[in-house]
Amino acid sequence: MRRRRLLANTDEASEINLTPMLDVVFIMLIFFIVTTSFIKESGVEIERPESSAASARPNVQVLVAVTQEGSVWVDGNPVDIHRAGTMVASMLSEDGSVVVQADSNAPTGALLKVLDGLRDADVENVAVAADRSAGQ
Repeated sequence: MRRRRLLANTDEASEINLTPMLDVVFIMLIFFIVTTSFIKESGVEIERPESSAASARPNVQVLVAVTQEGSVWVDGNPVDIHRAGTMVASMLSEDGSVVVQADSNAPTGALLKVLDGLRDADVENVAVAADRSAGQ
């Protein structure tokens, strides 16, 4: 009889309350979601040229990449070089900006065709990406 009472008490005492652990897990989840930074990538590996006058552009809406082979990518999708301007114009809002990331070994003609296409599509806020040179 005495043994039965001890077994009943240990069953009740051995239950684990998971509420504090779940609270900590949810707080950590919220912390990681809030502190995560989302970096916009062009979709291809680009070796940008260096410039001492390079400055950061915080509000970039569309990224255009020109690869070493001369192919053009808009926000991670390959695009025909002649359609890049109209595609970017359709994706851009009034106050949005465009950054063209041209590989340092990309053909100059391909870069100029992209910039001309953007100008013809009335895209005004355009910048060409560069890395800051090591001397600065």
